[in-house]
Amino acid sequence: MTGPSDETAQEGGAVTVAEWPDELAGVLTGAAEQARAAVAEFSGADAVGDYLGVTYEDPNAATHRFLAHVPGYQGWQWAVVVAGYAGGDRATISEVVLIPGPTALLAPEWVPWEQRVRAGDLSPGDLLAPAKDDPRLVPGYTASGDPEIDEVAAEIGLGRRWVMSAWGRADAAERWHEGDFGPHSAMSRSTKRVCRDCGFFLPLAGSLGAMFGVCGNELSADGHVVDKHYGCGAHSDTPAPAGTGSPMYEPYDDGVLDVVDRPVVEPAGAAEPADAGEPAESADAADSADATEAADAAKPADAAEPADAAKPADAAEPVDSDDPADSGD
Repeated sequence: MTGPSDETAQEGGAVTVAEWPDELAGVLTGAAEQARAAVAEFSGADAVGDYLGVTYEDPNAATHRFLAHVPGYQGWQWAVVVAGYAGGDRATISEVVLIPGPTALLAPEWVPWEQRVRAGDLSPGDLLAPAKDDPRLVPGYTASGDPEIDEVAAEIGLGRRWVMSAWGRADAAERWHEGDFGPHSAMSRSTKRVCRDCGFFLPLAGSLGAMFGVCGNELSADGHVVDKHYGCGAHSDTPAPAGTGSPMYEPYDDGVLDVVDRPVVEPAGAAEPADAGEPAESADAADSADATEAADAAKPADAAEPADAAKPADAAEPVDSDDPADSGD
């Protein structure tokens, strides 16, 4: 809770807190719960939020603020004004109002109907009459019946019911000067050349021709009113780029067919026997190799058998040695 300010403004002078009676300041400051009860009676207890503080309107009145819990009023506050007098023991509720706080959601500022149409709002088929007593228009010259006078009047633009006033021309000139085709635009600041010296610049007639013209370059601000000090990169004095530009490459024509000579290949039928013979020869060689390996493996086994059989025969030779015995006899 905040206390009273050092000074409170009052019509006819300023009143300081030091001049307030202590009893009155205590009554006004202590009326917070009384103010909360007044809001609850007015809108219900659920609509009253946290206490936000007190401010002083004048020496006899103070405003207590509470956060509002009201659907659709986010950030709004309850303001309860209480009043008192010196010697009183109770404050009086003066008013209870709902006011927007610093973060309140507010509707856009109301704009009168006659001011709601903006540039770019006009669509095909719309009718937009000028405002009554439009300061941009003044009555023009009406035909007098004298051909010479009427012809001169038409040449200077007076052969109409309404013409632009001096204020209207000044307003248009200021708008064009500060617009997208004025000297302060980003395009104009990016170049040193200005429309005043450009061959595509078509000056306006009348007093506005001293500052403005129409661009006739279809690649730039074609058909727009431009300031004489406006500029762009499509100025008629812009030099061609120096150098040869991009490197030149040989073009590739995908419509041209390249003919490549291929070697003559023998017919498939004549090559088949030669191809078929090779597997047969390789098969025979494989079979002979297998037979040789089998024979080599069998030879040691066959040779071992006679060796084993020869050993008993050699051992039997002493039986035949009876000849010496016989010869001894």
